Amino acid sequence: MIAVELRKMLVSRRTWVTILLIDALPTLVAILLAVTDLGPRPGTGPAFLSAVMTDGTLFPLAALAIVLPLFLPIAVALTAGDAIAGEGQAGTLRYVLVRPVGRTRLLVAKLAAVMAFVVVTVLVVAATAYVVGILLLGQEDLTTGTTSISGSTMSSRELVLRTLLALAYAMLCMLGVASIALFLSTMTDSPLGAAMGSLAILIASTLLLTLEAADPLKPYLLTRHWLAFVDLFRDPILWRDVVRGSVLQLVYVVVFLAAGWANFTTKDVTV
Repeated sequence: MIAVELRKMLVSRRTWVTILLIDALPTLVAILLAVTDLGPRPGTGPAFLSAVMTDGTLFPLAALAIVLPLFLPIAVALTAGDAIAGEGQAGTLRYVLVRPVGRTRLLVAKLAAVMAFVVVTVLVVAATAYVVGILLLGQEDLTTGTTSISGSTMSSRELVLRTLLALAYAMLCMLGVASIALFLSTMTDSPLGAAMGSLAILIASTLLLTLEAADPLKPYLLTRHWLAFVDLFRDPILWRDVVRGSVLQLVYVVVFLAAGWANFTTKDVTV
């Protein structure tokens, strides 16, 4: 069942159009940084942007920071929201369940397909950003290594390891979004309704982070630590927000997947 869902996702034209659109934005930003003076000059402005401007090998980090707050979550919400609700809207859910396919197995297969979409998207964005970053922004001398955000030098091995950790962290954050959208997808037969419900939660979380009155809620908001992966490129690595963000995302994943499973396994499917 998982193989079937993965194949459906990989051969879908919508999947690759979505990935290309998400990938286009960081590429456009790299081109603008290379041909204009919009970015800070080396040694000035925010340390993050200054480091990116002097070393294109760090541009995958910038690409994640560009797509993670808005564009990638929207794509994940739409994909996960369509997982179960799309079958219901099309009238195929009942026939899928008539086959010897358990509801738990179907739910797991849908989640696996959504996460495969996330993994492919993040890897494509990171790989494109790495190539574009080196071509347009250049790179540090290979003999001296890459300069971290803190100003120290990272070896090629450290850069690769930290980049992989950052990608894994971004994927975990999107798993939280997928869990919420999948739960809502089991609650309705409208894929758009499930996606919009997920986006409403994301927007509310983002807005509450800007309000002082919401300070007691901020440690528990879904989007609270999404950009904490930047701390992986400091020296020494600041683990506090990365660990807190990971634990928070895991809580959201467990709660909403359990709620989705409980609802779907007891749901009366009539269409």
